[in-house]
Amino acid sequence: MLDLFLRHPFMSSVGEAACTPQAFVDAMCRVEIALARVQEDAGLLAAGTAAAIADQIDMTAFDLDALAADSADGGNVAIPFVKQAKAMLAADLRASFHRGATSQDIVDSALMLVLKPRLARCIKLLGQCRGDGLALMTRHENTPMIGRTLMQQALPITFGAKVAQWLWGLAQAERRLAPVARDGLLVQLGGPVGTHTGFADTGLDLMDALAGELGLACPVLPWHTDRQPILALGDALGAVAVAGEKIALDVALMAQTEVGEVSEPASTGAGGSSSMPHKRNPVGCARIRAAARQVHSAVALLHNAGAQPMERGLGEWHAEWAPLVDAVLFVEGALETLQQLLAGLDVHTQAMRRNLALTGGAILTAPITAFLAERVAHERAAELVAQATHEAAESHRELADILLDHAEISAVFDAEAVRAAVDPAAHTGASAAQVARVRRALESF
Repeated sequence: MLDLFLRHPFMSSVGEAACTPQAFVDAMCRVEIALARVQEDAGLLAAGTAAAIADQIDMTAFDLDALAADSADGGNVAIPFVKQAKAMLAADLRASFHRGATSQDIVDSALMLVLKPRLARCIKLLGQCRGDGLALMTRHENTPMIGRTLMQQALPITFGAKVAQWLWGLAQAERRLAPVARDGLLVQLGGPVGTHTGFADTGLDLMDALAGELGLACPVLPWHTDRQPILALGDALGAVAVAGEKIALDVALMAQTEVGEVSEPASTGAGGSSSMPHKRNPVGCARIRAAARQVHSAVALLHNAGAQPMERGLGEWHAEWAPLVDAVLFVEGALETLQQLLAGLDVHTQAMRRNLALTGGAILTAPITAFLAERVAHERAAELVAQATHEAAESHRELADILLDHAEISAVFDAEAVRAAVDPAAHTGASAAQVARVRRALESF
């Protein structure tokens, strides 16, 4: 399949290996057996029924090809699944299997079971990214670099402050995903029209018990056409994708040959070109950004399918399955690469210093003018700074030396004071304080 080349490289291979057709069949079996167990506990089925069902159903004996082929006829895999499962059961057990449930109960609950460990791994990877990012931020909390606005040089910042922004964005996204992963994977049990037909007195209790049996969260009501739980999960995944892509975009721009401030570690792929051997392509950043775009598309589709008619969806529910699973696997894959990127990012501080000097100090025109204006007339100070920064850019001489060539400056200012005033590291604003604040926030996260 072309997916092996065009889609899967951006997903988590670990996640893909866990999200197989067999894994989904196993999850549906778990739901059905748990349903029988809670009904047995409620006295609705004879003692031993659930154990007998579990004993007689062989999860590995399902014909997966037949399930795939027959899913189109009923619109979902639960219908042929139930048929195959009942064929494995003794005749006296068949009426007790899938009792009171509808296909959506099984599919939605099984999806939650399949996605639960994947989301747990995403949370774990986010934690690893946070730890690796904190170490990177701390190493470079005082490393000056140029800040850029509208893709142009602006004023100095520290690389630590930039990493702090990355990490806080990622932390905010984690705060959206973590509660959904913990409390938002809901069991589904409503029966044909979502009102527990045939179980008027016990339906809600059975739903609650089934949630506990499966380790899923319990909804207030069945959510057959209330897709807010899916939207909450999709939106949280989208937030993580945006936070990861922001980091990848910055790294890719900083890794350009002409900029050269960072480069990807070999662990992300250290991509070469098929025609230009000298290139070191930021393939990890490309993978993260490609995955993020797929997530954004998937989330848009989930929103598009969110409003579903009456008591059961007509194609909208069916359209959710693939993009929901894809979004999780793309986020998991992006986080795998992001963790490697943050753990091993090569930071080129000399290039950062070089880029700070590209304008000859023009980026510091305002603060240097203000410094000189303490003892030189403001208009004259501005004139001297303009001349000096132009000469520094043209001659590549140190700006401080050029300023000190002027007797009206050297006569009234100590040379070391002038050098300190034109040092970009002295003009990084609240970078250090921002790093300290983010460190405190993340260390107690």
